[in-house]
Amino acid sequence: MDLDAVRTFVTAADSGQLQEAAVALSVTQQAVSKRIAALERHLEVRLFTRTPRGVRLTVDGQAFLPHARELLRVAERADASVRPGRRALRVDVVSRRVASAVLLHDFHRAHPEVDLDVVTLTGDVGSAIEAVEAGTVDATFHAVPAGRLPAQIRTARVIDELHQLLVGPRHQLANAPVVSPARLVGHRIWMPGMEAGTEWADYYAELSAALGLTIDVVGPVFGNEALMDEIADSAELATLVGEGSRYLWPDSYDLRRIPVRDPAPVYPMSLVWRADNRHPALRGLRDHLEARRPDLSGIDVWRVHWDRRRERR
Repeated sequence: MDLDAVRTFVTAADSGQLQEAAVALSVTQQAVSKRIAALERHLEVRLFTRTPRGVRLTVDGQAFLPHARELLRVAERADASVRPGRRALRVDVVSRRVASAVLLHDFHRAHPEVDLDVVTLTGDVGSAIEAVEAGTVDATFHAVPAGRLPAQIRTARVIDELHQLLVGPRHQLANAPVVSPARLVGHRIWMPGMEAGTEWADYYAELSAALGLTIDVVGPVFGNEALMDEIADSAELATLVGEGSRYLWPDSYDLRRIPVRDPAPVYPMSLVWRADNRHPALRGLRDHLEARRPDLSGIDVWRVHWDRRRERR
């Protein structure tokens, strides 16, 4: 089985867009389509169906995806086992749309000589730390609650993610240059599918309780494209996104990203790694991220309670 084709399939499945997969793999969209078509011929099944918004996994594609991921992990371990010190720096970015992925892409552009393997692990901070401990990844980005961490785990705060309100052109706040949390009281902020018990669910639960916001997590999850489609067509729906996150939508949607200030909620993310990890690129990544951490000293910020405790230590 062609591993390049398998890697292309996984990348396209993660992004839902052939063009985004092409950008991530540094190839043309035509090359992505040819690789996927060759893999489908080899497997004698259809892996994707094409929609106006991109591609969607078929039932066969959903069944093949976990095995495809495992194929890539096995191939990487086999390669690394005979090339010690030369393997890619493997980093979990949580999601390819959020600030951690954008910053890692920025690091890649600044240091193209560093071989990176960018992954998106499922699960919250606990499972991510277990992956770092086990050596599945070299580092991960997560909001790390204050408390006891495993002895070998090290963290460094590298992202202070300010928020933006994402609304459609008919929303009451669509033309506001900036909004305060007080102005959002009574408005429905839709964030469906947020899994209870994760650090981001805890963060938004405290945010809504402290600032009086209505954050609705109920509803089926059809992906970010479907969410933006709903918001673009609604005069009432809105959602919160990070200022450093990356989203694409058709120009006809005319969506607005409005800064949230006074106070400005801040979602904290840290880089997490093992103290004994000697990968030569890890130190460079940490320095790069630290140099790009924004200065929020002139902004009235709101922090989640466990982040306030960490800041005082």
